[in-house]
Amino acid sequence: MTLRPLIASLFFAAGACSAAPVAYVPNEKSGTVSVIDTASDTVVRTIATGGKPRGIAVSPDGKTLYVSEQTANALLVIHAGSGKVGERIGLGESPEGISLSHDGRMLAAASELANGVVVVDTGAGHRSWSLTVPGKNPEHAVFSPDGRWLYVSAEDGAQVDVIDVARRTVTASVPVGRRPRGIAFTPDGATAWVACELDGAVYPIEVATHTPGAPVTVGPFSNGVVVAPDGARVYVSSGRGARVDVVEVADKRVSASIPVGQRPWNMAQTPDGKKLYVANGRSGTASVIDTATGKRIADIPVGQLPWGVAIR
Repeated sequence: MTLRPLIASLFFAAGACSAAPVAYVPNEKSGTVSVIDTASDTVVRTIATGGKPRGIAVSPDGKTLYVSEQTANALLVIHAGSGKVGERIGLGESPEGISLSHDGRMLAAASELANGVVVVDTGAGHRSWSLTVPGKNPEHAVFSPDGRWLYVSAEDGAQVDVIDVARRTVTASVPVGRRPRGIAFTPDGATAWVACELDGAVYPIEVATHTPGAPVTVGPFSNGVVVAPDGARVYVSSGRGARVDVVEVADKRVSASIPVGQRPWNMAQTPDGKKLYVANGRSGTASVIDTATGKRIADIPVGQLPWGVAIR
């Protein structure tokens, strides 16, 4: 290789490594996924999925998007570079929230009307297994950081069902508030935080014993939950409050309430924790919060009825 191509290739590699993360927003009513450059906070591309895209996850290498599509009862496997749907994997009826294990080898989908969870092997062949859960109308199924547990929120119940992934059995049902929805684990996996919509509260669950702690009162119709990378703060969206509440983990108190768009739902944070992206269902936007200042710094127009955000 001559010197000029070598320099060019090194420059490209450096640029690729320093590129800002990409945020993906599924728009349930538009049948699209908006692709946001988090450096400029602009939509740089729109991926057509059709149907009603809801849950979304991104592979650890950033090359593959996984989207639950409600009308087809399917998991769409999308090539992130081309935006093309490569495979459609059957899920239970009316799939909603999905999550990937930390290593990206397993994907879990909550299927509302099937009242269960489907776990898909993301490797070749896409083997899968399913399990009915006790809680009615599951909305989110989230892996613990070590992949040992799968926590499932029962939207029409007041519990979180705990699945032992290796044994493929429900080992506990943790009582929480009414209509539990979003779930997020602390980075060390010691605590899971669960938003309970009808109580306007977020519950901490001790993972070692699957025991709930005292709830923290947050905004009305609490929904999405994100834990900061250092585990010090929990962010909770308030659907009716049009805001995101900041809970200080150390003393279990709300330290700030940040206004966003209408009906904020699910959220995601950049890996460095500096920005929080919030899907606003009724506004058709994604609000961007600077976590250092606690201020909303942008409202990015996306499609209709954005459901959530995934960032890799």
